[in-house]
Parts: sequence; structure tokens; C-alpha cells
Amino acid sequence: MTFDDYIQHDALGLADLVRRGEVSPRELLDTALARADQTHGQLNAIVNRLDERARQRCAQPFEAQAPFAGVPFLVKDLFQDMAGLPSSCGGKPLSRLPAPETADVVRRWQDAGLVIFGKTNTPEFGARNVTEPVAFGPTRNPWNLSRTPGGSSGGSAAAVAAGIVPVAGANDGGGSIRIPAAACGLFGLKPGRGRVSSGPGASEGMNGAAVQGVLSRSVRDSAAMLDVLQGPEPHGPYHMPAPAQPYLQAMRQAPGRLKIGFSTASPIGTPVDAQAVAAVMDAARLLESLGHHVEEVALPVDGLSLAKDFLLAWFCRQAAMVVELEQVHGIKPAEFEPDTRAMAAVGRSVPATELLLSEARWNEHNRALARFHAQHDLWLSPVLASPPIAIGELATSKTLHILSEIVTSLGLSGVLRKTALFEQTTINNLAWTPFTQLANLTGRPAMSVPLYWTPDGLPMGVQFVAALDGEALLLRLAAQLEQARPWFNRRPAL
Repeated sequence: MTFDDYIQHDALGLADLVRRGEVSPRELLDTALARADQTHGQLNAIVNRLDERARQRCAQPFEAQAPFAGVPFLVKDLFQDMAGLPSSCGGKPLSRLPAPETADVVRRWQDAGLVIFGKTNTPEFGARNVTEPVAFGPTRNPWNLSRTPGGSSGGSAAAVAAGIVPVAGANDGGGSIRIPAAACGLFGLKPGRGRVSSGPGASEGMNGAAVQGVLSRSVRDSAAMLDVLQGPEPHGPYHMPAPAQPYLQAMRQAPGRLKIGFSTASPIGTPVDAQAVAAVMDAARLLESLGHHVEEVALPVDGLSLAKDFLLAWFCRQAAMVVELEQVHGIKPAEFEPDTRAMAAVGRSVPATELLLSEARWNEHNRALARFHAQHDLWLSPVLASPPIAIGELATSKTLHILSEIVTSLGLSGVLRKTALFEQTTINNLAWTPFTQLANLTGRPAMSVPLYWTPDGLPMGVQFVAALDGEALLLRLAAQLEQARPWFNRRPAL
């Protein structure tokens, strides 16, 4: 199969070709490997190749009813473990530790017939909205190699946008599916809390704020993937009822006339580029042309309060991971990136009572968003506050790294955390992506839809946030938008 033929199909389309005997899994894999080789020097999307393992899988029989039988696939090198293989989580220390168990989502992908041939790049512990780990170097955006593909699922996004695979594994703890989708012209659905298992290594990611999913070029691939991934596991923390009907079936139904509230102001008061506003206004006009009621609304929550609670949770989670890895595996904090050490130091300075009070405020954000959804079906906003930024634009300066190390060594991280300078610095780090954390802390499903490109040819996805159990509604609307303004064949000239 030629690449030109391969790129014309989504994952379900490729699986159908395999099912009909028009192409073999090995032919699909060889095409994907060739495209990965061709683009690696430009993109740096894949950090661990599993070519021989994948070839062996292609030589084995596939279950006849497997929805993605024989389709090449990549998993994210973060919390998508494969037993016996390391998951680097974006850093060198974990690259030497084989995973003891296969993640539930990976097992389900394997059972669905996907042929996994590599792991994609990610920032260390997924803690950045760009993909520029020290250990592996930056991943670049296929639409403009000087720009970031976003993060933390930037490697997966770059691989899908470049046509290496039609769909790839991703996860989202603060926007890590939606941000790369928006930056790379892809569809990205973040499921709601509890819909997809985070096990067996964890009951939930960051108290349910972090979830597993995929990035895709077609809505139906994401719908079918959610059918594969959704559903409880025996070791899960609670039971999530199954959807009323399979998502692939549900997305084929019209969404009905929806009432959609939109806002373009940054939740944290930082600047929003005119192109981000234009993307939302363009989406609003398209929605109105499809018969939906669209109106501008105030931000549905206290954005600054939510951002502070989100950051506090991330700092404390970084601290816990660094401590656990030292206790269990003997990995010293000095082996991690300076940014990781700085976040962990701040997290260690947070009293338990302060963290618990912060987590209790998540309920206030839930209730505020629920009040919004009592009046509106969906919230529409930008995903990115500006077009994809340049590689290195958010890199921490060496001076700040040195200052952070001095402060940490003196045990003053707690004092630093209380200063206005620190608060402003951390808030500014969210300035490019201040819209996505809302869906994480509230556990609501959300999606980025690729409807707009800037005059310079850069993608600018828009975000929709639904109420609880709103995945089917999001997929129905996404399918309607995909039909009204198709994006599948809009690809970078790479």
C-alpha cells in the first residue's frame, strides 16, 4: 500500500480493508513505519520504536470482530504501560524501569486488534502544555516545524497530523488531549471522569481530573475508540454505567437544536489573541447556520480560583511522584528535570490541610458549571489563547532554575510560593492554555474540534464542554460539524 492510499483512510477504514482482504496488517505496518522513518528527523514524535514486536503481531491471527484489526497504532509514553517495557514518562530515570503490568487501556487496544509499534514523546510526567522534554528533545508541529504541537500528548498529535497513524493514544490532565488537537488540526475528545479506566496502576489520575483517550483525524474513530475504552474494571474505584447506546451508533444521530453559550475572555485575565477570538466567532456562525442557538455568556466559573486549585494539585502530585519513585526505585530527585524538581519542591511545602481545602473547592467549580449547564447544553471557548507558539517559548530560563535550586536548598519553597511573583509566574505559564483546566477539575467531557486555520495556515481548534455524561452529545455535534466543514483531507505539506 502506498502512503497516498494509506492517508485516505481513517482507522476504521483501514480495518475494513483488512477485513475484506484488500490489504494485510503487515502492509499497513510497513507503510506506517516508512512514514515514521521519513518524518522522524523533522518531528521527533516517537521516542521508543517497537518495530519487531509489531511485525510479530502482524504474523498472528486477528479476532474477526475486532474493530481495529491490523491497524498501526502508537501509545503515549506516559501512563500507557506495556508489561516488560519501560514507560519513560518523558524522562531518562524511568527509561530503565520495565513496567510490571499492562495498562487497562493498552490491553483494550490490543484486544481491539491494534498493532502497537511505538511510544510517543511527552514532557516529563506530562506536566507541560508543550512537548519539550530534556531527555528526548522537542516534538515539532507538522504544520510549521518551528512551532510546538502542544502537550502533553504532543508526540501523538504530531504523529497523527503527519499521517504516521490515523489515531494514537493520549491522555488529559489539564488539556493534554485538547491542546495538541487544537494545535495540530485534529479531533480530540476528553472523556468525563470515570468513563475510562486509569488502572491497574492507579485508581484515578489526579483524583479523576486526568483521563485516558485518543487523538484522531475522524470523529468516528474517536467514537469507536471510546466504545473500546469505556466501561468499568474489577479493580476500578467505582462503576460507571454504560452509555445508552454505543458511541459509534450515537454519533450518527442528529444533535438536535442546541443552546450554546460562548466566551472568549481568558479565565485568568491574561491576553487572548485576535485569532483565538476569530476561531470562536467563526464556530458560532457555523453553529447558527446549522440551527443552533448561540449566545455570548460570562465565564461559567471563577477562572482564577480554579487555576490556583489546579496548579496546587499539580504541584502536590509532582511531589508525590518524585517521593514515591525515590522510595520504591531509589531514583534521586536530582535525576529529574529542573522544572520537575521545582514543582515537587513547591508541592512538598503545601500543608495537607491546604491541599484538602483546595480539593474541597472543586465542588464549588462543579456546582458553578452545573448552574451553567442548567441553562445551556454546551460551553464554547478557544482551546489556545493564541496560535501554536514557537519551540522554546515557554522554556524556563537558566537564571530561574538556579534561583529555584537555591530556594529549595534553603528550604524556602513554602515562602516563595506565597509571594506575588511566584503566583504571577505560575499563572502566566497557563496564559497560552487557560481554557482547558475547567473540564478536568469538574470531570466533565470536553472536545477540541478543528474548524479554523489562521491566515498563516496554523490550526486553531475550538473547545466544547458538556455536562456529565455528555460524551454522546459532543460526538453528535462533532459529527455534524465534520460534515458541514470537513477537515479530514486538510493535511500539512510535510
